[in-house]
Amino acid sequence: MLIAGNWKMNTNVAAATKLAADVVNRVGDQERVGVGVCPPSVSLLAVGSVLRGSSVRLGAQNMHHADHGAFTGEVAASMLRSVGCTYVILGHSERRQYFFETDEAVGAKVRQALSHNLVPIVCVGERLEERRGGSERSIVRGQLYGALEGATISVPDRLVVAYEPVWAIGTGETATPDQAQDMHAFIRELLASRFGPATAAGIQILYGGSMKAANARALLGQNDVDGGLIGGASLSGESFAAIVAAANDSQGA
Repeated sequence: MLIAGNWKMNTNVAAATKLAADVVNRVGDQERVGVGVCPPSVSLLAVGSVLRGSSVRLGAQNMHHADHGAFTGEVAASMLRSVGCTYVILGHSERRQYFFETDEAVGAKVRQALSHNLVPIVCVGERLEERRGGSERSIVRGQLYGALEGATISVPDRLVVAYEPVWAIGTGETATPDQAQDMHAFIRELLASRFGPATAAGIQILYGGSMKAANARALLGQNDVDGGLIGGASLSGESFAAIVAAANDSQGA
């Protein structure tokens, strides 16, 4: 089980370190549930310093596919490793929508992350019109296979997948537990066809569509929901810790 907080473009360095300290104080001494936080890149070093010695892992929100070069404003995988990152979010729906990232671009980043021993949190998910049109599975299949093109995964903990129904991000809408389970099980099947059933069984598939304390237990209680990629609720240490507690409960804590 993994609960990862995506802070998006929120917090300055001072606010980020304060939030990180709150998270560590609340959940930093438990290890039954994996916990990660992904602050803005300007705060990675400061937040990493706060997390040091705790069970909370550091993640980034994006990275470039090249080792280095004339890519103004971009961040390389080696840079993320140098500040202590374990995870990097790739292919988030907001990157696809606002920055026009393609499946091919996401795939190049995934391969780069793996080559630098970063664990990619690969995001996939359909828009509302695609679900209404019945094409959600073909959309997710295309995004996942595109992101994993050329990637080799032999150990499950080298990859995390996050299913984020775009229609449920920041809208207050949430997929029902049955809808989440159905898509997560489908993603597991896709992973099994790509990497084999044994590896696929161990890859964590997170739900990423407006999970919060009020609905976390129902979502995390589904067989193929292995955690959450948390947006707005991760900006409060109290609400984030409540989701971690729900994850603990779902494992029979």
